[in-house]
Amino acid sequence: MIRRLLTALGAGHTRPVHVLLGLLTAAALAQGVAFALLVPLLRALFGPQPGAAWGWLWLFCGVAAPAVVLTFAAQRRGFRVGAEVARRLHHRLGEAVVALPQAWFTRSRVGALTRVAGEDVLAVMSLPAHQLRPLVTAVVTPLAIVVVVLVLDPLIGVSLAVAAPFLLAVLWMSNRMVARSDRGRDLAIGEAAARVLEFARAQPVLRAFGRTVEGHRELDTALRAQRDADRRMIGLAVPGLVSFGFAVRVVFTAALALAVYRFLGGLLDAPTTIAVLVLVGRITEAVGTGAETGATLRISGNALDRIAEVLESPPLPEPDQPRMPTGNVVRFDRVGFGYRPGEPVLHDVSFTLPDRGLTALVGPSGSGKSTVARLIARYADPQTGSVSLGGVDLRDIGTVERTARIACVFQDVYLFEGTLAENVRIGRPGADDEALDRAARAAGLIEVVESLPHGWDTRVGEAGATLSGGQRQRVSIARALLARTPIVVLDEATAALDPENDAVVGAAVAELAARGSVLVIAHRPATVRDADQILVLDGGRIVERGRHEELLATGGWYAGFWERRNHAAGWRLVPGPALPAGGHR
Repeated sequence: MIRRLLTALGAGHTRPVHVLLGLLTAAALAQGVAFALLVPLLRALFGPQPGAAWGWLWLFCGVAAPAVVLTFAAQRRGFRVGAEVARRLHHRLGEAVVALPQAWFTRSRVGALTRVAGEDVLAVMSLPAHQLRPLVTAVVTPLAIVVVVLVLDPLIGVSLAVAAPFLLAVLWMSNRMVARSDRGRDLAIGEAAARVLEFARAQPVLRAFGRTVEGHRELDTALRAQRDADRRMIGLAVPGLVSFGFAVRVVFTAALALAVYRFLGGLLDAPTTIAVLVLVGRITEAVGTGAETGATLRISGNALDRIAEVLESPPLPEPDQPRMPTGNVVRFDRVGFGYRPGEPVLHDVSFTLPDRGLTALVGPSGSGKSTVARLIARYADPQTGSVSLGGVDLRDIGTVERTARIACVFQDVYLFEGTLAENVRIGRPGADDEALDRAARAAGLIEVVESLPHGWDTRVGEAGATLSGGQRQRVSIARALLARTPIVVLDEATAALDPENDAVVGAAVAELAARGSVLVIAHRPATVRDADQILVLDGGRIVERGRHEELLATGGWYAGFWERRNHAAGWRLVPGPALPAGGHR
């Protein structure tokens, strides 16, 4: 486990743990030597000249005092190292997360990542702070004592040395039994936590349909699974702990009987017998204390495994020698991509986004439109073909250069807990107030800013909870406008806007298209009709491309889409005849 901890910390950050292990080992050895000195001390004390015990007593104190000081220093350092470990793991997790492809962040992984960054890091933090000291003491102190007993009485020493593998075997078997149930329990806890979170988030829907009494079936199932996993673990853990405790007492009793037998046989004197019994008692106490930390050690070990899984996940590859693109033309060349093996989303997709102009991407739900947007942002790499920017494959362009040229606004908007200004300035952290206001006006956000009590300094809450869905979308659009990148991708970015603000954003999009390249995934007729290029994606393939009039003339998918949209635009609600008495017609 210590090796896994050092690997998780990374090269160059393991020295604090090594120093702590050195202090703990020195303290444990000093304890062993101090206990060993009880033998000559007791011999002198119970011998014919008790006054000779003073020398051994001072020597005992001279060793015990450093043991206490070392233990205290190691304990204090353990807390500091625990904090350093937590800080380092958070840094490493952050570095790993920003390097992972966006396709890695499935809903289940995001939930697991929340647990890893919180609960699991705290569990590993307790390893140097609380668990290493009893673990090292349980190993080092008994070894030192066994060496002393071997010198005092080889037979008892050999007996203890033989008993050690027996105790370790019993401990290994009990730990292995519990570890199997631990893995299943961890999965059950994770699933239950995800369902509780889902249940909390779904309260508006559940209450709207009166589902507040019978609960949520998936949550009930997950909680029952966790209960069953807890019962299985208890059923395995209790026999394991009892068996190890019994084994420790058997070893202690056997050593006690052997020492008394040899004393009665005249092979050991009384002081040595008393000293041996004290040392054997200390061995069993240290081993028992170490065994009691087994449960927390398993928790820390499982937490380390989950942290390592994130740290070892393959990152999105960065080029060794980044190349600079020439211009801002985006080109898909026979691109194929799927989120799961054997389930392709895009098939042989090829098209070009010019360095200026508005391109509209339309198609039925599930056709792969958002996947195209994510490939342009390089949230993942295509399995076949290539996506290039300025004549250079995106895989050969550094992240800093790519993000300086491409801004994306997706359907799912996330705002960070902070002020409104801080959330917009993510697009360009160094932007001044004038640029901030200009972007807000273009995105239709300025009215929101002026209506809030603290204006730009209003805090938006966790995930932007204090703002409506349309307001959050305006913030995300303002981010992209503030970034002033030459390429902007809008994935249904105006879906939650009212018609008035939709028109405002439409004007901003037209301005962006005049100075750069804009890809809009949208179904609103006005946005699509004015595009310089329309791409129709169906079944993961580009089936039509051209301008509005050209595609209408072909009578294909786009013509049908346009007809349906125009027909729906004429719908309106009108008052109907009054219902008869009783409310039924």
